[in-house]
Amino acid sequence: MNATPARIGRYVVERELGSGGMGEVYLAYSPAGDPVAVKLIRGDRLDPVTRARFEKEALIARTVVGTNRVARFLDADPYADRPWLAMEYAPGDTLFVHVEAHGPLPAPLVASLGALLAEGLEAVHATGLLHRDLKPQNVIMGDYGPLLIDFGLGAFLDAAKDTLSHSGMIIGTVRCMPPEQAMGRPQVTPAADVYGLGTILLYAATGHFPYEGGRWEAIVGRVANPLDCPDLAGLPAVLDPLVSSMLAHEPTDRPSLKAVTATCAKLMHDDGLSPVRARQALIDRTAPNLSATAAPPPPSVILDQIEATAGPLIGEGLDSPLDAPHEASDAAWENEVSSVVEQAAVAPPARVRGGRVPASQRVAEELRNQYKTQPGL
Repeated sequence: MNATPARIGRYVVERELGSGGMGEVYLAYSPAGDPVAVKLIRGDRLDPVTRARFEKEALIARTVVGTNRVARFLDADPYADRPWLAMEYAPGDTLFVHVEAHGPLPAPLVASLGALLAEGLEAVHATGLLHRDLKPQNVIMGDYGPLLIDFGLGAFLDAAKDTLSHSGMIIGTVRCMPPEQAMGRPQVTPAADVYGLGTILLYAATGHFPYEGGRWEAIVGRVANPLDCPDLAGLPAVLDPLVSSMLAHEPTDRPSLKAVTATCAKLMHDDGLSPVRARQALIDRTAPNLSATAAPPPPSVILDQIEATAGPLIGEGLDSPLDAPHEASDAAWENEVSSVVEQAAVAPPARVRGGRVPASQRVAEELRNQYKTQPGL
C-alpha cells in the first residue's frame, strides 16, 4: 500500500479520500488554506505522448465556464514522476454510494439529475473536452446538487488498451463504457458521454448497470455486441424511452445533450414539478447531512506545514506547472496538437492577471500561429 505523501505540488496533504484504477485521491490544502482534492495518477504505462495530451486536456479544463455541474479544475503537473491534478473539493457522497445505501431515486429526481448533468456536459463539450469516464462513482451529490468530477483525465483512459484490466477499473469504467470505446476506436465523439450519462441515469433509477459479467473481458464483450441489449429491468416506464435511446449501440442513434435536457424537463413538468423544485427535492433526498463529509479545519500539524511552506511556495515563480508548458517532443506535439485543435471550440478571451498572459491563452496563440487550422481558436 502506498504511503500518504506529505505534499503534492504546492498542496499539503491531510488524508486519503479514496483510490481506484487511476490512482489515489487526497484531501489537501493550498498555501492559503483552501481544501482541494488532489488526484495522484498511476505512473505506469505513461509515455511522452500521453503526458503531452494530458497537458493539453488540463489546459482546456481550466477554461470551462458556464456550468455549476463540474468540479473546478485548479492545477496539474503532467510531467511529475507521478502526474497529478488538483480540483475543487466537493463534500458529499457519490451517487454510487448513495444508491447503494439508500436505494434508487424516484423517476422525477432521476429526470432532474439528468437535466442538470446534461446541461453541465454541454458547457464542457463546448470547449472541445470529453469526459470519457462517466459513471455513478464520478458524480458527487452535494448541497448544491450533482457535481461531475475527474474531467481532464481522458488522456490516461486512452493511454493503453489494457488499462481496463488495472485493479479497480472494473467497478465502474467497464460497465459504463460506450460500445465504441469497448471496440477500441481511437476517436470518440460527444455521443460517448451521452452513453455514459445514460448509464448514470439507469443506475440512479434501478441500482444496476446496463451490463454485468464475471470478468471485465466478459462485460466488454457484451457491451461491444450490438445484439446484446442493455438490461433495463426495473427502469420506470416514463424513463425507458430516454434511457434506452441514450444507451443505443450506434453513437449516431443517441440523442444530443440538449435533447436530453429538454426531455428531462418535460418529465419533471409531467410529474407536476418545476425543474427548480425538482432540483431542491433531489438535494433534500441525496444530501441531507454533509457534516460527515465536509472538509474539517486542518489539524495543527497540517497548519504548521502550510505555514512553513507557504512563503517559499507562493514566492517561487509561477503559480502552476501549467503556466510553463513543457516542451514536448516533436513527435508528441505533432501527433497530439492536431486533434486538440480540431476538437477545441472557440473560448472567450482569458483575463490577464498581474500582467502575465495565462498559459491557456498562450497555448491557443501558439496553436493558431503555428498551424492556422482554426483561425478563431
